[in-house]
Amino acid sequence: MSMNAVYRGPGDCPAMVPLFPLPGALLLPRGQMPLNIFEPRYLAMIDDALKSHRLIGMIQPDEGAEDSTRLTPSLYGVGCIGRITQIAETGDGRYLLTLTGVARFEVIEEVRALTPYRQAKVSYSRFASDFEARAGEDDVDRTGLLRALKEFALANELKIDWKGVNEAPNEALVNALSMMAPFGPKEKQALLEAGDLKTRAEMLVAITEMELARNGSDTDTTLQ
Repeated sequence: MSMNAVYRGPGDCPAMVPLFPLPGALLLPRGQMPLNIFEPRYLAMIDDALKSHRLIGMIQPDEGAEDSTRLTPSLYGVGCIGRITQIAETGDGRYLLTLTGVARFEVIEEVRALTPYRQAKVSYSRFASDFEARAGEDDVDRTGLLRALKEFALANELKIDWKGVNEAPNEALVNALSMMAPFGPKEKQALLEAGDLKTRAEMLVAITEMELARNGSDTDTTLQ
């Protein structure tokens, strides 16, 4: 596999992927996620990925599932594959790496694997639009999104790089805010599974508005 692989559609991605279950972690297409890998099973996963397609599947444990107390936790049915685009050894047995999101996937079947990490057969067909950069940007209500961000930053006394925010294209802005937002696993999963960029942006505004209301912020200002 080329060190600079290009993914033009579902056919360019593997049907079997290693799974990295991580609660609260949201990876989206073309987004970047830093990871600190130290567990032996996931160190083995990274070693194996580096020998092949350099892809791993980020997915959340489904803590609300009826069998969530079993030794192998249930997983949500949708995740996102990420390509290892940066990696460094720390000298103490860890990897520091960056994943760049490629496309979302549906879990078709988790397989019995001899590896210490979990693997699954997956399908990307439901998310074929993920392979088109900046798809649906023109439909995003950027004004409403920025208004919600300003309200949230003010309520939580957050420092925002507004120059960077204002210069970011809609896809990068929506996905970066979704990945960085301090929401719970269910909200993160809802953002992941949003059908398109417009829907994700609207959902992000709605969740932000609910968080502001829950925290007793001034909700007289319309966020949407």
